[in-house]
Amino acid sequence: MTTVQSPPVPPTAIRPRVVARTGLYAVLAANAAVVTFFFTQAGFASNTLVVLGRLAGLYGALLMAFQLLLVARLPWLDRRIGMDRLTLWHRWTGFGILWTLLAHAVFITFGYAESSSLDPVNQLIDLAETVEGVLRAVVALAIVLVVGAVSARFARRRLAYETWHFIHLYTYLAVVLAFSHQVAAGTTFTSSPAATAYWYAVWAFALGSVAVGRLLLPLWRNWRHQLRVTAVVPESDSVVSIYMTGRDLDRMPARAGQFFLWRFLTRDRWWQANPYSLSAAPDGRTLRLTAKTVGDGTAALRHVKVGTRVFAEGPYGAFTTMHRTRPETLLIAGGVGITPMRALLEELHGHVVLIYRVATDGDAVLYDELRELAHAKGAELHLITGRAAPDKLAPGELARLVPDVADRDVFLCGPPGMTGAVLRTLRELGVPTQQIHHERFSLAG
Repeated sequence: MTTVQSPPVPPTAIRPRVVARTGLYAVLAANAAVVTFFFTQAGFASNTLVVLGRLAGLYGALLMAFQLLLVARLPWLDRRIGMDRLTLWHRWTGFGILWTLLAHAVFITFGYAESSSLDPVNQLIDLAETVEGVLRAVVALAIVLVVGAVSARFARRRLAYETWHFIHLYTYLAVVLAFSHQVAAGTTFTSSPAATAYWYAVWAFALGSVAVGRLLLPLWRNWRHQLRVTAVVPESDSVVSIYMTGRDLDRMPARAGQFFLWRFLTRDRWWQANPYSLSAAPDGRTLRLTAKTVGDGTAALRHVKVGTRVFAEGPYGAFTTMHRTRPETLLIAGGVGITPMRALLEELHGHVVLIYRVATDGDAVLYDELRELAHAKGAELHLITGRAAPDKLAPGELARLVPDVADRDVFLCGPPGMTGAVLRTLRELGVPTQQIHHERFSLAG
């Protein structure tokens, strides 16, 4: 078999993901410093609890704005960090908001109660009745508490995604209520024209990012590209490929390894969006997805008619060659996780080894395509079949197949159980973390 070599990857001082992550941390730290400055400039209340409560509220407001930025689906961040990591950070930021706003309410209530004759409960009621914006803040906190409760792991496992998503959308109402409370009752907000301008800018940027990334950009791209189905091809009894074309697809910023949220605009499915990876590298003329038809939504893909309009949000994901650090690559796929790997194999240069793990030969989707493509590119293709135990991708087995695994970039996509096992294997074989690329195709509400 011929081996195709590419020029060595030029050394990169800082990787794209590191640049983006460091930039986000720097922005958050800088804004925290600005918030602290304006807080101290406004002066302190005589009551320590009130001081702590106000500061906790300001940090909670800043975290709210930061959380909106994380889920705005801005292309620059998404391509460098990945939606799965942004979603995880969104989740932990949400719990930070929960605790800071709860601290804000408790400290403020007890602080005012300390200087009055009221107990904390009646003090809170009095503040809600007499101070403009406090009642709205109480409602916002209640929404945050409910969203935090349903987002906890034990509750999330028991709720349908649609139910969780519907409840989660109320977070936007909490943001509006919290901002209106800050405008009405925030002493730091009104302490100086500079402080007021700063907070308006923070909220405008956060809400503007959401509007651009989640509404305006998808609408503009779909108006520009006008996607339509050109072919529906069954690949097996449970897998189907859908081909699409449109206008100016050579200007669509999609890359192999990325995914879209696809809506097929039929009478009964226009409202349903599902994430599917591209199963072929974009060529400027057509797009292709390949999906396993396991539920009602995916099963309906087999019956999509040629000519159906498609609304596609994306492309999303950092599972691309942008993050390569080495000239040679190992691709490891399990089941229908082969779809982004098929696209990556088409785009990659240098010597590539592709390991495809399935239960039986019949489960090897797109295998004929993979074999032809591997032959054309001088890549190695290994089809591994059989039961999960014993592990056929254990350290010894993987080292035998790919002796130089520690000197390659490794792209991994498959079922969670397999992904976890292979990650442990790669760590045991000494593959550096920066050379391992995997992504969970998950979306934050």
